[in-house]
Amino acid sequence: MFDDLDDLYQQVILDHSRSPRNYGPLPGAERHAQGKNPLCGDQVTVHLKMDGDRIEDIRFEGTGCAIAKASASVMTTTLKGRTRREAEELFQNFQNLIKNGGSGDLIGKLGVFAGVHKYPSRIKCAILCWHAVMAALRNEGSMVTTE
Repeated sequence: MFDDLDDLYQQVILDHSRSPRNYGPLPGAERHAQGKNPLCGDQVTVHLKMDGDRIEDIRFEGTGCAIAKASASVMTTTLKGRTRREAEELFQNFQNLIKNGGSGDLIGKLGVFAGVHKYPSRIKCAILCWHAVMAALRNEGSMVTTE
């Protein structure tokens, strides 16, 4: 049973890595932030269009490993239409999931990353885009790093 679930999670991650959703520039974006993982070379730029406190649209650009790309892809599909507060709560739940494991029931599609906690070197790959989007939501316009 668990092997089937692991296979499903792996398939979802590979699908989002090979065909990332919301990838590319976002014309008219008001907020941007870049993230870099110096350890493995992952780089991401997150672009946001806001409607008040709600994320109207979100896209990302960058290069990186399968986990980094898939995480950014699933993150953007999850955050589109959410409020800043909802995004912050999802960030905290996601961070807890990938650091400590668990079922991921509270965070929907993001639960496919539950197995990342077994690979500590991959945690930074999965969380990089989240640090970037948090910086963009705070309108810091800065470079964030996993170090």
